[in-house]
Amino acid sequence: MDRLGDMVTSNPGTIAFPHTVGGAMIKPEDKGKIKGLAVSAMYEQTDMNMKQIYDQMQLLAQQAKALQDRVDVSERIYQAQMNFQPLISKVYHLYELEDGKDTLSLIGPKEWGRSKPFKKYIATVKLLADHTWDILEKGEGTI
Repeated sequence: MDRLGDMVTSNPGTIAFPHTVGGAMIKPEDKGKIKGLAVSAMYEQTDMNMKQIYDQMQLLAQQAKALQDRVDVSERIYQAQMNFQPLISKVYHLYELEDGKDTLSLIGPKEWGRSKPFKKYIATVKLLADHTWDILEKGEGTI
């Protein structure tokens, strides 16, 4: 058989070299490199997913803290002195008096002038329809 006949095959896809002179070069793949790139991509994707989950957990924790603060201030308000009937959607101000008791007032902390009949400003709140209180502003070091 001549030299050209030795280079011909009936199954060209199974040989590790081009079966014609102008054929594409066939190189064996570096399987370690392919696996390394796949593993790297997998870690990048899972890290991104873990960050999204972590961010969602932080948001849920913040929402839970805000809800707990609402419960705490609501309990404190319902134990406070009130000389009026609070109305839903209206804004009020919670103070701690000199004797340690709390009072709910219609007067804001900046409306008192120089004489303040309270020891500490606790919060500005709004009564919600479910009879909990939304904290609009917190006093220093409170709640």
